Amino acid sequence: MRQARLFLFAAFTTLSALLFACSSNPDTPPGAVHVLTTDGDVNPVMERYLDRGIGAAEDQDATAVIIKLNTPGGLLSSTDDIVNRILRSEVPVVLYVYEGQAASAGTFIAYASHVAAMAPGTVIGSATPITGSGDDLGEDLRDKAIGNAVAKIREYAALRGRNADWGEEAVRDGISAPASEALDLNIVEFIANDVDDLLQQIDGTEVTLQSGRQTVLATADAPVAYNNRTFIERVLELIANPNIAFLLLSLGSLALFIELFHPGAIFPGVFGVIALLLAFFSLSVIPFNWAGVALIMFAFVLFGLELFVTSHGVLGLGGVVALVLGGMLLTSGNEPGLQVSQTLILTLATALGAFVVFVFVNMLRIRKMPAKMGIETVVGRSVVARSALTPEGFVFMDGENWQAEAEDGEVKQGERVIVTQIKGLRLKVRKQKPEGD
Repeated sequence: MRQARLFLFAAFTTLSALLFACSSNPDTPPGAVHVLTTDGDVNPVMERYLDRGIGAAEDQDATAVIIKLNTPGGLLSSTDDIVNRILRSEVPVVLYVYEGQAASAGTFIAYASHVAAMAPGTVIGSATPITGSGDDLGEDLRDKAIGNAVAKIREYAALRGRNADWGEEAVRDGISAPASEALDLNIVEFIANDVDDLLQQIDGTEVTLQSGRQTVLATADAPVAYNNRTFIERVLELIANPNIAFLLLSLGSLALFIELFHPGAIFPGVFGVIALLLAFFSLSVIPFNWAGVALIMFAFVLFGLELFVTSHGVLGLGGVVALVLGGMLLTSGNEPGLQVSQTLILTLATALGAFVVFVFVNMLRIRKMPAKMGIETVVGRSVVARSALTPEGFVFMDGENWQAEAEDGEVKQGERVIVTQIKGLRLKVRKQKPEGD
């Protein structure tokens, strides 16, 4: 147990050190251009990374921030957070679609940026709102979402002097434009082959920040600092998923309760602590409900008690209900893309419920089976009377003399008797009938 505690402490300390070390911003000289690289869905992890990167650029008096973007789209809430961070940035933000596309959410981010550029062969547009699963919205909800999105993109277009009509079409009709067409339509200001080419082209561009301060970009000879995602941010990208958070939380709780009920197993305890740490790490970037967390952990308390308390399945059923409710509540207030899958919740609850029932039924079967070892195995054995039982005396069993009392009259010394009952250290016996009677 001492080794297990030391291992858990070392794991927790190492993870904490990684979190601290990997969350710091790199030191760069003032006047540098900070480059942030994003690739994938727009989600809370991307939002936190861009917020950190823009914050570092502001703290270190950067000339500008270049966001290299390639995204198929993402969550509305994260898109709004990124756009708002760009709008209030104290340094100019240059959006560069460096490969692939800036679709859906990426279009809004491009329109909100102070300067927008694309690499040859890239595409922008297709910004019609859809659900987190990729399905079309219902008619009423769709009209509201489209109306809101149109208002936003037209506002960003007016703020940056871009093509508002095309932006509206991208929202209403889902149209897209390749880089050359986007330049001609005043969707972006530059087409650049790479970051170095972009720095040369945007040099001398005048930008107005939200504070009203106007600044001229001096990027041609500026040093470049690549502020890439940290190890922790890359891990978060993998696990920042409500379904994974739910699984980690559930499996971690299960493992910990196994360790509590079977101290010394070590592996369940180590796995449980790591899984719970990763679960809360994942939930740190996903809006969640503490009531859901409490219900999920309470479910495993009930599952554990079911194995030790005779409740005829009531505790196990309560655990299933608590797990389902906890899974539903965990991310219930989020948009569809940030909610735990109901299929996953029901599947896991059914599997665990079936497992508890299986264990419970087998434990009942074992309890009803005759004892195979221990004092209860004495009943039914044939033993020899060491002395006359009148009706009390001694019998010889397993190399020892036992006090015994005959139930059916006097027993002579040397006769065989059958043990019928045991009370403390006293046996109840009856005469063994001769074979054939």
